[in-house]
Amino acid sequence: MSLADSQTAPGLPARGRPRSEAVERAIVEGVMKLLEEGVPLAELSIERIARTAGVGKATIYRRWSGKDELFVDVVRAAEPPDADLPGTSMRDDLVALLEQLRRRGLVSRSSAILHNVYAQMKSSPKIWCAYHTTVVEPRRRLQMEVLRRGQLNGELRTDVDIELLTDLLVGPMLVRSVMRPDADLPEGLAERIVDTVLEGLRPLPRHVGSPRDPADTPGAAGTAGPAGTAKGATPVTRP
Repeated sequence: MSLADSQTAPGLPARGRPRSEAVERAIVEGVMKLLEEGVPLAELSIERIARTAGVGKATIYRRWSGKDELFVDVVRAAEPPDADLPGTSMRDDLVALLEQLRRRGLVSRSSAILHNVYAQMKSSPKIWCAYHTTVVEPRRRLQMEVLRRGQLNGELRTDVDIELLTDLLVGPMLVRSVMRPDADLPEGLAERIVDTVLEGLRPLPRHVGSPRDPADTPGAAGTAGPAGTAKGATPVTRP
């Protein structure tokens, strides 16, 4: 699948003024065309993009502050759209967020162009910072909000470190998508990850953790008998 074929995201975000969707699409497709032709990211000037898209440079600058901001929107358009959270439970919302990440991994694998784009983007600190600020951080904040709601609703223990739990949930999917490109990304993987992580983090029933009867502690041989001796235990004979 080419980068152009993979761009199925809805319209790009507005920036405070009416915008022509057709013009924006022409600009985004112009960037994609140049990338597919093998033009390195460093050589994607606004002038060259404008010429390819058939628009003036001012038209681009009215919509994006510069190449970095434009490029982030191009990558977002090529990725699967952000998840629509069902809102039925913390677990279901987390599954939806991880499913979007799984689909992103599949798109990246199937598009050599997009895979190359990610590599080039990470080699450019300025563009990577813009992508991280615009795309990665909002997704992370959303997941943390879902977990906090889970704590308030009693679906998650209140003593759990939310930031650490966010990493524990996202980590396995990123390992398979990025560090293990040969690993499977099957349907149902998001559910398996969420359910496995949450299994040990649900609030304990009220009776669990309450003070235990001394007779129930390990080593107790029975209930206390006469002179403090447990039933069934041999009395100690003192001289």
